[in-house]
Amino acid sequence: MLSAPGEKGKYMAIYSLTIDGRYPSLNEFIDANRMHRQKGNQMKQRDMISLEYSIIEQLRKVHITKSVRIDYVYFEANKKRDLDNVSGYFHKIFQDALVNAGVLKNDTWQNIVGFSDTFYIDNKNPRIEIQITEME
Repeated sequence: MLSAPGEKGKYMAIYSLTIDGRYPSLNEFIDANRMHRQKGNQMKQRDMISLEYSIIEQLRKVHITKSVRIDYVYFEANKKRDLDNVSGYFHKIFQDALVNAGVLKNDTWQNIVGFSDTFYIDNKNPRIEIQITEME
């Protein structure tokens, strides 16, 4: 965690974590829901539990009460998946997992003021690096 002075418009703290591997795309989630609504829900619950473990392990006892901005950096193994398919499903489950893990109170507009996505290729080490910036 990095911290900074609480000047107006500045950040209070930055929290970083890395999620190893890759998660299903938005298209895969939609396909699972089309097969059967329970299949899509099972997929979401499984992935959220996995994320909650990573969040709890890497952000021990972090409870953010201010608004945050989340910056995602995706390292994909190749360029086969469309960028919006890579990030769409992951945004939803990660932000829900932050709430379930107790890091954020909620994932509404008051709690998450924005996010960004950046994409790179790393075929040897696919991962998602996330930076959560606590705003004043």
